[in-house]
Amino acid sequence: MPNSTTPNGAGLPPLPLPEGVSEDYIDCISSCGLNFHVLKAGKPKDPLILFCHGYPELAFSWRKILPVIATQGYYCIAMDQRGYGRTTGWDQKPFHEVDLNEYTITNLVRDLVCLVYGLGYTKVHTIIGHDFGGVSSAATALMRPDIFKSTIQMSHPHHSPPTPPSPDKPTKSKIDIQAELRKLDPPRKHYKWYNSTPEAAGHWDDPQQGLETYLRGYFHLKSATWSPNKPHPLTEWSAKALEEMPEYYIMRESDTFPESIARNMEGEDLHASEPWLSREALGVYVGEWQRTGFQGALNWYRAQKASTPQSAKDLFLFAGRKIEVPVGFISGKQDWGNFQQPGALESYEDDACVKKGCFRGSTLIDKAGHWVQQEQPEEVIDAIKAFLKTL
Repeated sequence: MPNSTTPNGAGLPPLPLPEGVSEDYIDCISSCGLNFHVLKAGKPKDPLILFCHGYPELAFSWRKILPVIATQGYYCIAMDQRGYGRTTGWDQKPFHEVDLNEYTITNLVRDLVCLVYGLGYTKVHTIIGHDFGGVSSAATALMRPDIFKSTIQMSHPHHSPPTPPSPDKPTKSKIDIQAELRKLDPPRKHYKWYNSTPEAAGHWDDPQQGLETYLRGYFHLKSATWSPNKPHPLTEWSAKALEEMPEYYIMRESDTFPESIARNMEGEDLHASEPWLSREALGVYVGEWQRTGFQGALNWYRAQKASTPQSAKDLFLFAGRKIEVPVGFISGKQDWGNFQQPGALESYEDDACVKKGCFRGSTLIDKAGHWVQQEQPEEVIDAIKAFLKTL
């Protein structure tokens, strides 16, 4: 499905934004090929804070955070990342034709470096990322600590890049987690693998329950509003351990994602999440995804699985490197994302992953699931302020 946004967003309705937040476009076409759609708050020339969203969100997901952090003396920018929303210039070819090199981690970091310069800056005081944006925020600090001077991950803990085999550490045989999950009763599959398949975008684009009901259900199930969310650390990366996770992570093998959401939403109140995600706000997501389709965003899953030769080569470039700038972690206490990769949350305390003295601690916010900055914005703002005070 084509992205119909013109370079300056002409013809698109303005987003319903709180006071103090406005939209803009930053032309980085000559450097990284993108014309970034951004939300901004604060005064240019104040220290820059970048906010990176995850899937299936947009810069819009930071609307409750930007204006308050800006009052602390920062210029706050949230961007629609490559493949999302009103940012244009990304490869819109079909699944089998798209250039996945656009979505390698190194290219996503390049996007953000170009955005920084496009904003007239050479340094970023803090980069904050939620979900897949947490990958962006960690990777920028890891790869370019001279530009990105501190970082916060939200709902997606950082883990060290892989290392190539060596005589001391030969390559270990990796467990085929998909094959192991298929052996369970009932057979299961991992959502990241599903989102990387050729069929996934069509299912996301046209769910049988309608896009509005589908997205409402997805946001509901991954939030603290869904009472079964009682996450805990997993013992290991194995099918038996992963089986404990909800079906929005470890799906039934025969399900599409819309089918999984529909089954788990049976008997649930569709309006229960409206106090933190209003109908108007959900309408923004529905309208944007109807216009752009999901394939561009789903390409992140395909590339980040290191399913392209370039992905693996790029990550080996940073083998053994650790984060050496101040780093914090913020998440919802009811978010399974904290534990989906066993040991990742604990790795912040590991000097091989984060330089000793750089980790500023974790803040787990009660009554918040995966969408923590939307579910409990006041507590997230307090946690960000506390982090900034440590710098």
